[in-house]
Amino acid sequence: MHITQDFGDARYVIRGYEPGAVQVNDTRYTASLVVMPERLHTDWAPRHVEELSEPHLRLIAELEPELVILGTGARFRFPAPQVQAYFVRRGIGIEVMDTAAACRTYNVLMNEGRNVACALLLAGA
Repeated sequence: MHITQDFGDARYVIRGYEPGAVQVNDTRYTASLVVMPERLHTDWAPRHVEELSEPHLRLIAELEPELVILGTGARFRFPAPQVQAYFVRRGIGIEVMDTAAACRTYNVLMNEGRNVACALLLAGA
């Protein structure tokens, strides 16, 4: 799927998604990442929702988003309750969805000027 709309002044826009890969601007990524309108972290370690741990969550929280969108892969999968609790305790909203929906939602919220972080788990096709 390709997403072609232009999104103002944001530096990092999700331009496309396919199972196991996402395109941010003109670069295709096949490893998990965290993208925000002005920041991109391509070294985010977890590949599956079961692997999420506090150090992975801390990296996101330190970016101080108002909302985290967690893309769990080709299918929607709930993370452990501790994942959502981690963000709630810090006053950060979290929404969990499949990665395709997460990419679309990120672009909409980013275009609205929201301080959103999109954490995408990319475990390959």
